[in-house]
Amino acid sequence: MTETSSTPSTAGDAHEAPRSRLQRLMRHLPLVAPVLLWAVPCGVLLYTGQHWPLPVTLTGTALSVLGLIGMPVAMARGHGRRQQDWAAIAGDTLLGGVWVLFTWSVLLGVLLRLALTVAGVGDGQDRARIVTWAVLGVTAVLLAWGYAEARRVPRVRRLDVELPRLGAGLDGTRVVLLTDTHYGPLDRARWSERVCETVNTLEADLVCHTGDIADGTADRRRAQAAPLGTVEATRARVYVTGNHEYYSEAQGWVDLMDELGWEPLRNRHVLLERGGDTLVVAGVDDVTAESSGLAGHGADLAEALTGADPDLPVLLLAHQPKFIDRAAAHGVDLQLSGHTHGGQIWPFHHLVRLDQPALAGLTHHGTRTRLYTSRGTGFWGPPFRVFAPSEITLLVLRSAS
Repeated sequence: MTETSSTPSTAGDAHEAPRSRLQRLMRHLPLVAPVLLWAVPCGVLLYTGQHWPLPVTLTGTALSVLGLIGMPVAMARGHGRRQQDWAAIAGDTLLGGVWVLFTWSVLLGVLLRLALTVAGVGDGQDRARIVTWAVLGVTAVLLAWGYAEARRVPRVRRLDVELPRLGAGLDGTRVVLLTDTHYGPLDRARWSERVCETVNTLEADLVCHTGDIADGTADRRRAQAAPLGTVEATRARVYVTGNHEYYSEAQGWVDLMDELGWEPLRNRHVLLERGGDTLVVAGVDDVTAESSGLAGHGADLAEALTGADPDLPVLLLAHQPKFIDRAAAHGVDLQLSGHTHGGQIWPFHHLVRLDQPALAGLTHHGTRTRLYTSRGTGFWGPPFRVFAPSEITLLVLRSAS
């Protein structure tokens, strides 16, 4: 691996990312969303013709009110200035649970009730109670399954990616992608070890981590991140920052990854050479670095490619898929990203698509550029993955010849 690097650019030199529709929507969600998330299931399960005994109705309503008050308080204490892990676990779990309950209260509250009415099943109270028990049953099953999915070691997803400009000497290059490990309040040190053990069975030439290593500072999450130092690659291990690093002292994470033997690609590139052919492996800071106020941090692809032969193929690491427009404009051959988690808990992927051009998998952009978006190796916040499985990705690069 031959290094050709330059000093990372300042945030002021970088192009400011446009405000997205999702960002505009997010300004109002913190006020409206908790009320909807708790009020809708409460209404569907208790007040749409069930005629439960009064103690049942009062108990259910009281639990909804406690959830409405307790969830935001716990999340504020867990993710705000206090950074209390127990509060983050409680708030995140409540958020994931009520999201699933809300989703299926809406779907079954409409569709199942309609189907029962058309089929002539029971009277109004019978149908209402069937809907209630169905919603509670589906929610319980999905949360149990989603928790198991979030906590297991990800399955390996393998695919070949043809890059027309890739030299024949680099055909068969094995690239492993990790991203969004999100070490956090739930201690996953053993999980981290098992993930790294799995990576080491893949005989990678290049291992990439495209950011969001953890929620919390490097000092707080060091024990969970330490197994990354055991990852093996025949050529190099490279890393770029994600948006969550910029919530948790990003420079500390850059320093820790360097200490663990990974090369932070902060607006610079290295060269991977094999069989007489060369691949440019470049990386940029996350786009949120541009507004983080952290000196020396900001995404600058032109700086990252400075000194690289323009005739050589380029593999780019950029945390967010929406960087693909800049990548395509610079003629990048393949961009590797994460960030989306594949939506993590269905149907949240519809909101993700408002902000990102791709949710998961391999997509084509322009005449040359390909984008691979991973669903992520870990999970953020709620310890659930519903219809959005995690992954460790093995990409085998193929030349056109």
